[in-house]
Amino acid sequence: MIRVLLADDQSLVRAGFRMILKAEPGIKVAGEADDGVEAVALARQLRPDVVLMDIRMPLLDGIEATRQVVVDETSPRVLVLTTFDLDEYVYGALRAGASGFLLKDAPEQQLVSAIRVIATGGSLFAPSVTRRLIEEFARRNGPPLRPPTLETLTAREVDVLRLVARGSTNAEIAAELVVSEHTVKTHVAHLLRKLDLRDRTQAVVVAYESGLVRPGDR
Repeated sequence: MIRVLLADDQSLVRAGFRMILKAEPGIKVAGEADDGVEAVALARQLRPDVVLMDIRMPLLDGIEATRQVVVDETSPRVLVLTTFDLDEYVYGALRAGASGFLLKDAPEQQLVSAIRVIATGGSLFAPSVTRRLIEEFARRNGPPLRPPTLETLTAREVDVLRLVARGSTNAEIAAELVVSEHTVKTHVAHLLRKLDLRDRTQAVVVAYESGLVRPGDR
């Protein structure tokens, strides 16, 4: 059973999400919060698998709430919800440890699918939205910040990281590099461990911030 915490300051929005998830087998709404402070408290108390986190909430915004919820690998995973696909706060939330984000007007099945993906350790990296946002804010963040751990990656792991940052799936990466999907998964696991990252979404952020991938690259 995937336990979900709904964090949104609009009761009608929470009610809509609750109705959608109530009809889904294997998913249960564990609790609801109407501000960031309550979201953090309930995440610690209820230990849900996934937190649907609104960005703009009173008392504590979604960025800081995400940062306080995601403290280690055992923490609940956060799916950020936003009204605008280029909301400047979303980029901060990804850096704070969110596993991905979704527009509030996304189709119901996309919401459910995102919850299932994130609950099982995946990340929601939709090239059509997430990549555009990261590229936009990579342009504004000054000179590249290249972490020393990047030098520990093998040449093939760097290739995989570049393709991950461009939004490629494991299958697409496998076809591009002429290797098996299992090999791609192994490379991804190794580079995440070496860079001390939780998931692919954080890897995308590092790739852009370090200058390994630049806005507009294909």
